[in-house]
Amino acid sequence: MQAKQTGLFNLPGANRTQVPPILGIAGLPPPIPVQTFGMGIGSNPNLSRQSRRLYIGSITPDVNEQNLADFFNGKMIEMSIGTGGPGNPVLAVQCNYEKNYAFVEFRSAEDATAAMAFDGIIFINGPLKIRRPKDYGGDAIMAPNFHVPGVVSTNVPDSIHKIFVGGLPPYLNEEQVMELLKSFGELKAFNLVRENGNGPSKGFAFFEYVDSSVTDVAIQSLNGMELGDRYLVVQRASVGAKPGTPGMIPNLPYDQFPEIPRPIMPAGDGSTEDARILLMLNMVTVDDLQDDDEYGDIYEDVKEECSKHGAVEDLRIPRPIKKDKSKWGDAGQQSQTDAARADEAAGVGRVYVKFVDGDGAQRAMKSLAGRSFAGRSIIATVLSEDSQTTPPLNLIFAPQPEAPPPLPIEN
Repeated sequence: MQAKQTGLFNLPGANRTQVPPILGIAGLPPPIPVQTFGMGIGSNPNLSRQSRRLYIGSITPDVNEQNLADFFNGKMIEMSIGTGGPGNPVLAVQCNYEKNYAFVEFRSAEDATAAMAFDGIIFINGPLKIRRPKDYGGDAIMAPNFHVPGVVSTNVPDSIHKIFVGGLPPYLNEEQVMELLKSFGELKAFNLVRENGNGPSKGFAFFEYVDSSVTDVAIQSLNGMELGDRYLVVQRASVGAKPGTPGMIPNLPYDQFPEIPRPIMPAGDGSTEDARILLMLNMVTVDDLQDDDEYGDIYEDVKEECSKHGAVEDLRIPRPIKKDKSKWGDAGQQSQTDAARADEAAGVGRVYVKFVDGDGAQRAMKSLAGRSFAGRSIIATVLSEDSQTTPPLNLIFAPQPEAPPPLPIEN
């Protein structure tokens, strides 16, 4: 899966620029289409009622049944959103302060759908996160077809305009990331993915602009940008896909969203003469690289094997950072996660071999790809020196001192 996510490897039946389908996740039932008529009278009364209800997440103690109902009623009437029938569109509101959410029931499924346009609207010092109930049985793609000016939705629908940004420093919050993205145009939707919905940032987000014509400009400008100690990876969430195409990255509930590794940009056709860098995955593990002696043995083994296919100019096997677990304290689990992500961002777990010429790299790839190393099947590809990868190749092959500098002499 890691190799597939990079887009660099010609796996059987996979397109090099294809985003792998991750829709089929165990435990997630497919949506059940239910025919509804007018006021929500359908084949299943409970599901029909759910089509008239909306889930409001992250409410504060200042939000109550009355002011939430008044807010939706006032906004929908003011902006002429919904069916526009006589009376108020909201029938009832139920708040759960222990779990910080509310349910709003509307007089019709059409009014509920229309009210989803307010997702992300500011109400009492915070944005409202508006979603369908978990047991919603209606058409999953049925969504409002208009944008409320000034409102940035927290739900980014699947479309060719949906953009993925990875490599975000975890300390940045929603406002800071949005500030960067807004420099290219007004945002229509934005979602910074967090652990369990409201925990630490996972370092990636999805967004869409109101004006879709700025999408490509933003991607070209932001991709590869250095931010803090990281490089941003920005691309369409589904390369070349059309709305509704299977295989697009879905908007799953936060706690069920799969961890997405930092992607590597496609390296292009590996058959060119200047493609003289061999990249191998699944050859070494973090544990293999901890011990100095074991690392030295692996380094020599790889160098000896690769030299059989051509002259090797340079060989780099990134090592993990030393982890002092005694300093982790109560935040041990998070510190361990941060350390693992720092290793991943530095290329730990990959082997980079630079040959003198492209022929040597090609011969080595054909010989080593699929071979077993320490019981693991090697996955390999070739790159040119200007291939856009994460981390950048110029950092991987940065000059290193042959020996540690001498200690200063006391006078």
